Amino acid sequence: MPLSSRPTRRQMLVAGTSTAFAASLVRSSKATYEPMATIEDDSHPWIDAHSHIWSTDLKKYPLRDNQTIDALQPRSFTDEELMALAMPQGVGRVVLIQHYPHHGYNNSYLIDTWKKHPDRFRIVGQIDESRPHVGKQMRDMLLTGVTGFRIGPRNEQPDWLAGDGMKLMWKTAAETHQSICCLINPSNITQTGEWCGNFPDTPVVIDHFARIGEDGTIRDEDVHNLCSLAKHKLVRVKISAYYALGKKQPPYLDVVPMIKRLFDAFGPDRLMWASDCPYQLTNPNTYAASVALVHDHLHFVSAEDRRKLLRTTAESTFFFATER
Repeated sequence: MPLSSRPTRRQMLVAGTSTAFAASLVRSSKATYEPMATIEDDSHPWIDAHSHIWSTDLKKYPLRDNQTIDALQPRSFTDEELMALAMPQGVGRVVLIQHYPHHGYNNSYLIDTWKKHPDRFRIVGQIDESRPHVGKQMRDMLLTGVTGFRIGPRNEQPDWLAGDGMKLMWKTAAETHQSICCLINPSNITQTGEWCGNFPDTPVVIDHFARIGEDGTIRDEDVHNLCSLAKHKLVRVKISAYYALGKKQPPYLDVVPMIKRLFDAFGPDRLMWASDCPYQLTNPNTYAASVALVHDHLHFVSAEDRRKLLRTTAESTFFFATER
């Protein structure tokens, strides 16, 4: 979850995390840009709205800034390894998030993965908005499964919302329905809200509760500010990354009051569960514990609400037809 400029991210990993390949995989089909039929699978109905993957094939998928394979922790976390964790928990589809610390703006590994399983995956990519023709690049990437773009402040880019290219991204997203996915801190919520007001037709997703509680304390003011974004009708929030928030310990019941406040503000149609794998796999955290918080411990939601949190919101946000 933390940005590339924050070294604690790798320190939080369990080195050498490994999993068996899935015994069976979700059905894949030839890519199509026709409107998608709803995929019903009683054994794997849920959608993970946020996970990273990467490959050890650095010749084909080189790391940014000439990083070596030692930068990958865990060493390997492919789509097969992800699905081996996800499918036993009822998760059949995943939104793959471009991992800037490893691959920068080179989205090729995620796109190649989508080409193998276009029904199973969607992508939140990254592009350099300072380069020419950002709008055309966004439209072209839509045809390769990219239904969102990640933005956010970094140490080398603190003025993250500056420039004509960023404005063009928000304008284009309003036309293509690709979500602008914001990896932000509580201090960035107000500024993000201003942009949501300036671009009311742009779909926006706030990642990981805007990192409220990353320092161990879930502050009322921060939750209030995040809830205030509900006035912007196209803003959604990922309730995710429990390993990094509050007490950072399963079963994560300390996060439930924050989820309840967001539920009251946004409703289930604008909240979505996500794991943030492989970082959710840091001991004692597990993929199963992440799913269980929403599936088993949110006693204020109905069965239909729970289905929206675990599936329907992510489905409508990211798994739409990728035609022009």
